[in-house]
Amino acid sequence: MPETENLIELCPKDAVEEGCIHKVETGDLELAVYRVEGQFYVTNDLCTHGPGSLSEGELDGHVIECDFHQGRFDIRDGTVVAPPCIVNLKTYKVVAHDTAVVIEAPED
Repeated sequence: MPETENLIELCPKDAVEEGCIHKVETGDLELAVYRVEGQFYVTNDLCTHGPGSLSEGELDGHVIECDFHQGRFDIRDGTVVAPPCIVNLKTYKVVAHDTAVVIEAPED
């Protein structure tokens, strides 16, 4: 599926195992792709608190814990669920596709 003006193909679905995180870099975006209970979620990879990479963090259900200062976010909507983080995480809308993880392109 080629990239269109409104959609970005990130990776094949089978690149992300259940309960795992996969880092994707595309254009100027660094993203974390999660697979939980068969559903895909996408957030920015960089923690909002410090230099931690969320794709290197610990996933517990729908909560990602940053490996840097152990702040936690809900990957479904990006809300902070544990300090020291205070700024919510940017999430991306995943679009249905048969074989790939596809998101709506962020608005500038």
